[in-house]
Amino acid sequence: MSCHYLENCGGCPQRNKELSAYRQEKQDNICKVLGQIKQTPLPLGETVFIGDATRRRASLAFSFRKGKLTFGFNGARSNDIVDIGDCPLLMPELNDTLPKIRSLLEQICAIPYKIKNGKKMTSHTLSGGDVWLCAASNGVDVVLEYDAPLDLEHRMVIFEMAQAWDNIIRISHRRRLGETPEPIIEKAKPFVQMEKYSVYIPGATFLQPSFAGEQALAGLVLKYLGNVSGYVADLFCGVGTFSYYIASVAKVKILASDSSEELLSGFQESVNRNQITNIEIKPRNLFKYPLDESELSSVDAVVIDPPRAGAAAQVGKIAAFADENKPQKIVFVSCNPHTFVNDANTLLAVGYKLSEVTIVDQFVYSNHSEVVALFTKE
Repeated sequence: MSCHYLENCGGCPQRNKELSAYRQEKQDNICKVLGQIKQTPLPLGETVFIGDATRRRASLAFSFRKGKLTFGFNGARSNDIVDIGDCPLLMPELNDTLPKIRSLLEQICAIPYKIKNGKKMTSHTLSGGDVWLCAASNGVDVVLEYDAPLDLEHRMVIFEMAQAWDNIIRISHRRRLGETPEPIIEKAKPFVQMEKYSVYIPGATFLQPSFAGEQALAGLVLKYLGNVSGYVADLFCGVGTFSYYIASVAKVKILASDSSEELLSGFQESVNRNQITNIEIKPRNLFKYPLDESELSSVDAVVIDPPRAGAAAQVGKIAAFADENKPQKIVFVSCNPHTFVNDANTLLAVGYKLSEVTIVDQFVYSNHSEVVALFTKE
């Protein structure tokens, strides 16, 4: 799909290529990295390609200078903001909100905010910030991120404008990345559908970038787990995406673990609300304190979905288990093929076999891809 901002925007560095050429090149590049895995032949599944107009999450930037708002994505190899009206990557629901968010920002930026300076109140104008968008199942969730307080007048503008927009169901504000957003108006709690469960989401939470990508990854996880029974560990579980899919179709008990208290709190609340009885949540920093042999000895299969840094500590711990306590299957989901190679070679060195690895290209026209792999114990 063509894009008006191709020459300047940094979001899709490979969009200038013809689609089939882009896909072939990306597949070849990932296979070249995977070629460092110490097993031949390399059993490749059929690559899954995600298309345009599927991104349900987006982070945009804005600046306000001399009464003019610029709102869009950062430029290629630049911190400059490319002013956009739409984006072919985004779901239609998100593109439909962009003019509304632009109008809202123009009004907010035009209203000075006050800060106490000693005994006096001084006025300041907003210079810029970020906007986080998420297309939930029941509408669009918006988080405004900028380092300034929300005065009553700002709140009234947000409230009045949002009331007129049916497709925007919540607008929140936070001053910096990592803070919990404060809802300013919430007409309904945003939720996403994960298999048969409705999962309510906090503002700016982590989700797979697209629903299509989530389904592709979850489908491969379920395919590789097969008819496993007993206990399954879901490590680096995040909001519990894979746990929901596994719990809904497999007769298993799930041990889900992650370090993020915020994500796990929402996960536990959702498990309780949906009355899911076969998921146990265990908070743990798996980088510093990986689950040990006593905690995983009864587990039949492990799903590992680490961040880009990989799962060296946890994989190394599993590799050191006694043979009879090593899980029969390990399903590995990785957003960084380079660190995946290292983790894969650790498992191969202790007797695991790489049964299949599948590339999932959900970061369309970028240099990033994910892989899902099945390791079985020989």
